[in-house]
Amino acid sequence: MNSSNGKTRCWGDKDPLMRKYHDEEWGVPVHEDPIHYEFILLVGVQAGLNWSIVLKKRENYREAFDNFDYKKIANYDQNKIEELLSNPGLIRNKKKIESHIKNARAFINVQEEYGSFDDYIWSFVNYRPKMNNFKTFKEMPSKTDISEEMAKDLKKKGFSFVGPTTCYAYMQSVGMVNDHLIHCFRWKAIKEKYGS
Repeated sequence: MNSSNGKTRCWGDKDPLMRKYHDEEWGVPVHEDPIHYEFILLVGVQAGLNWSIVLKKRENYREAFDNFDYKKIANYDQNKIEELLSNPGLIRNKKKIESHIKNARAFINVQEEYGSFDDYIWSFVNYRPKMNNFKTFKEMPSKTDISEEMAKDLKKKGFSFVGPTTCYAYMQSVGMVNDHLIHCFRWKAIKEKYGS
């Protein structure tokens, strides 16, 4: 447990960017499709990397990927891929960059099928965030039955870089689960606002 500004945090205390993300975003339920796509892109970038690296490059990604506009990204061509691969502000992994485009197209298809990506993705948790009660990070899973099921279904729908562990990181990011440790000030705040 970390403590600063009179607040006890489960992580993120040492880095201002991580602290802001911990305090304001992580575990807060997301219901806006553009933000869902942003996190699908970012957790895909994170695969095999540290989240702090991704957060530090988040604004570079926002600028390079048209403010995470999946409708524009779905139409990126080979020239755009080459341009992105030459951008030093990004993780220059061709498979990941191609995946962001592929996922934008799959994202639009899901919207067309379900009315919104939000309706589709929240169905995996019956439209209610799961409030966990972990005391230590050792108790926290890296994947769950739900993230396994989600990964399988997303792949079937044409998404890539969406394995069970990535899907669980995504669920944490968009507040489908509250995985703040119980001693963290955010655990109680999220539970009181979104729990039932």
